[in-house]
Amino acid sequence: MHRILALVERDLRKFMRSPTLIVVSMFFPLVQLVVLGYAFGGKIKHLKVGIVDQDHGVPTAKLREMFVAVAANARTFETVEYTDPHQAVTDLRNGRINALLNIPPEFSRRTLAQAAPQLALVEDNTDNFAASALQGVFAELVTTYNQKGGEPRVPAGVTLSVVELYPYVPYIQYLLAGSIVLAIFVSAMIGGGIIYIDDKARGLHEGYLVTPITKLELILGFTLSGASKAFMAGLVLTTLGSIVAGIPQPLDPLRLLKLLLVIVTTALALISMMFLLMVRVSDPLVPRAIFGVLNMLLFFPSGAVYPINGFPNWMKVISTVDPFTYAVHAFKTLLLKNTGLVAIAGDLTYLFVFTVLMMLLATALFRRTL
Repeated sequence: MHRILALVERDLRKFMRSPTLIVVSMFFPLVQLVVLGYAFGGKIKHLKVGIVDQDHGVPTAKLREMFVAVAANARTFETVEYTDPHQAVTDLRNGRINALLNIPPEFSRRTLAQAAPQLALVEDNTDNFAASALQGVFAELVTTYNQKGGEPRVPAGVTLSVVELYPYVPYIQYLLAGSIVLAIFVSAMIGGGIIYIDDKARGLHEGYLVTPITKLELILGFTLSGASKAFMAGLVLTTLGSIVAGIPQPLDPLRLLKLLLVIVTTALALISMMFLLMVRVSDPLVPRAIFGVLNMLLFFPSGAVYPINGFPNWMKVISTVDPFTYAVHAFKTLLLKNTGLVAIAGDLTYLFVFTVLMMLLATALFRRTL
């Protein structure tokens, strides 16, 4: 054990002498959380919708009042008046407006005659997010417009009441779990990959090989030292990220204890995986070259950015074996639902078994030769 702790102490001392490395490994994922969380998670507002009113009747005036109400309250869109339909279409193609609502000349007459009046919503569908938001808003507006009088006291048909089990979860909170795992992964990549290969390239690795330390002790020492650095990165992002993202009761002691368990398990799993990948590598450029590929291959299929249910079958296969998937699920369960350990028992079990398997394979492949 003394030999293992000596390896851990040496590696941590080297890590503490590089403040730039600490900042990159701990705080860069926090910056990514803030940028991505607010870049992708906000509700779409202030879209510009051109209005071409070719009718000017009383039913049209009622419809226009509803547009003004949405613009004043929800602010999903703002209206831009056009008298020339061709100019409106030109502005839509040139990106000056996001959509165009055309009210045909016979709209009021057909509305009063109940002869299926129609409105035309012309969208710039190159932006699917804006187009979907406008479709939802205008579909709701048309439904409300079609209601005649007040609602009946006793509804005649089936109604649906939506009950939300948890408070509203903004996207930055949804992204927090993935950012924590990413911070741990960055530390694992640096501590378990790049530093280890750099030591081999500088010849420092030879010093280990002339000592009586065994292969298993070397792997355990490297794993514990790398996991210590990954644990610090995960702890920093868990606490600061929870505060920045607005997680309710971010410093709840009981939840923090459960999160610490997940951080340790995730750090061990990712560090051991990195050592398995790097155990036979000698070129210091290799870990830097594969960093981006590994990040993409592990991070995005994990459900950190988008639900796994929307993935194609081949990508779900990657998610099934990806340790990121189980770490992200565990962090989301604790951060967003504040549940007990029973809800994440499967995740912890997978990460523990994954760690043991990676360490055994790394020990078997480790060559105690120059």
